Amino acid sequence: MTLQELKHAFLTELDGQYPKEEINSFFHSLVNHTLHLNKIEVALNPNFDVSTDVTEYFKNALAELKSEKPIQYIIGSTEFYGLPFTVNKNTLIPRPETEELVDWIVKDAQKTNLQPTTILDIGTGSGCIAISLAKNLPSAEVYAIDISEKALQVAKQNAKQNGVTVHFIEADILSSDTNLNTTKDLRFDIIVSNPPYIRNLEKVEIKKNVLDYEPHTALFVNDENPLIFYKAIADFAKKNLKKEGKLYLEINQYLGKETTALFQNKGFKSIELRKDLFGNDRMLKASF
Repeated sequence: MTLQELKHAFLTELDGQYPKEEINSFFHSLVNHTLHLNKIEVALNPNFDVSTDVTEYFKNALAELKSEKPIQYIIGSTEFYGLPFTVNKNTLIPRPETEELVDWIVKDAQKTNLQPTTILDIGTGSGCIAISLAKNLPSAEVYAIDISEKALQVAKQNAKQNGVTVHFIEADILSSDTNLNTTKDLRFDIIVSNPPYIRNLEKVEIKKNVLDYEPHTALFVNDENPLIFYKAIADFAKKNLKKEGKLYLEINQYLGKETTALFQNKGFKSIELRKDLFGNDRMLKASF
């Protein structure tokens, strides 16, 4: 089978389930992953002979796409803040909104010319936030915690792949005696987190590819206590953030006012609520 024939079959099989532009994106991602050919090379080599193994791989990928499995999980990787990251069922797929959070931190640090010396990422998952900050703020010592041992295994792999050092620690921020062991006496210039914040009542807005494949423990919270992680982070930050330190958070777009009020009530000041590229309340910065 040639590349041209493979592409035609791919477009035909997925037609009606996904927009044509998205199908083309899937195809080129898979070609780049299996054959290491970019779009221009594909266009210049329509009669390139595709091996039986690669054809079989595409057949399996088609079946997974039909079941709405995310392309990132099929390939096993994605890009975040210009860096490559391994992802699997134990980690969330990083979102553009989270890139905005990282960019806010990096630009704040560059704007003040005061490079943070210690950073903590709470609920690191794939490690995308911690690793991106370590890469772009190389003078900082970066720590990251997560409750999932399997997620931390992926994060460690990603740190190695991107050539940075991050101190990963298995810990539960909801535990009242959260102890970071070696960082017990350490205070942080920056604490950042993208914790679970989607209420169960909002599941009706979530697409099948997220509901069926991404880890629910990293996404959802009970409707009765949707700010549970923010309360825990606020209490932890009060004890472990330096006096001039900053707290950066990704938040639920529907709970901007409530999240702001929570941190005000916890004694935080200079609270700034920021919208994402879609115009939703998505990020919050606070300090003492």
